[in-house]
Amino acid sequence: MIRNSIPNLFTVGNLFLGIVAIILAFTEQAELASIMVIVAMLLDGLDGRVARALNAQSEFGKELDSLSDVISFGVAPAFIMYVVAFQDLSSAPTAWIVTAIFPICGALRLARFNVIEGVPGYFIGLPIPAAGGILCTLALFEAQINSPVLLIVSTLLLSYLMISTVKYPSFKKIGLSKKALWVLPLLLVVCVVLAVKYPGPLSRLIFVPLLLYALWGLKKNVDVLIVYVFRRNRRKRDDRINRQA
Repeated sequence: MIRNSIPNLFTVGNLFLGIVAIILAFTEQAELASIMVIVAMLLDGLDGRVARALNAQSEFGKELDSLSDVISFGVAPAFIMYVVAFQDLSSAPTAWIVTAIFPICGALRLARFNVIEGVPGYFIGLPIPAAGGILCTLALFEAQINSPVLLIVSTLLLSYLMISTVKYPSFKKIGLSKKALWVLPLLLVVCVVLAVKYPGPLSRLIFVPLLLYALWGLKKNVDVLIVYVFRRNRRKRDDRINRQA
C-alpha cells in the first residue's frame, strides 16, 4: 500500500541527504554539507512519527532507518570533520583511525538499539543523529578553535557517548496527528530553503541546543557520581564514629 511506503520515503530522503553531504564535503562545501545533515535529522525525526500516525510501522522501515542513519549521521559527519580539520595532519593514520571510530561507534549504538530493550522515555547512549549533528557543526568552528587535538578529543568523546550507558531523554512520545501530515511537505520546503540560503549561521545556531543535549546526559551522570561519593564518604565517617564510640 502507498500509505505504508510514505514513512520510508522520509527515511530514503534522510539517506539521500547523507550521501549529498558526503559529496559536498568532498568538494569542500562544509557549511552546506552540515546543513544537509541537519535537514536529514529533521527527516529522521519525522519518519517514525509519520509511521505511527499512519499506523504503518514495519521491521523493514526499522532496518532501513538504521542503515540510513549510519550514512547520514555516522559516515557523513566524520567525513566532514576529516575534510575540514584532519586531512592536513602530519600523522595521517591517527586522523584515519579517529575518523573511522565515529561511524563504527554509531553502527554499534544502532545495533544495540535494535536488539536491546531500552528504558522507557530514555535513550541509552547519545543518539547518533545528535552526535552526528554536533560533529558536523563543530567542524565549522575549526578556524576559531584552531586545535586539531581538541577536535580529535571531541570526536572520540562523542564516539564514546554513543556506546556508553548514559541516559538521554527521548522525545518519541511527541507524535503527529493525521491532519498535521499535510503540513509536512510545506514545512520541509521552508526548512530546505532557509538551510540553503543561510547554511553557515543556521548550522552554527543548531550546534548550541545539540551540545546542550549531549552535556545534559553527562551532567546527570556527574550528579549521580557526586551523590554516590558523598554517601560513601558519609558511611565511612559514620563507621569511624561508631568504632570510636
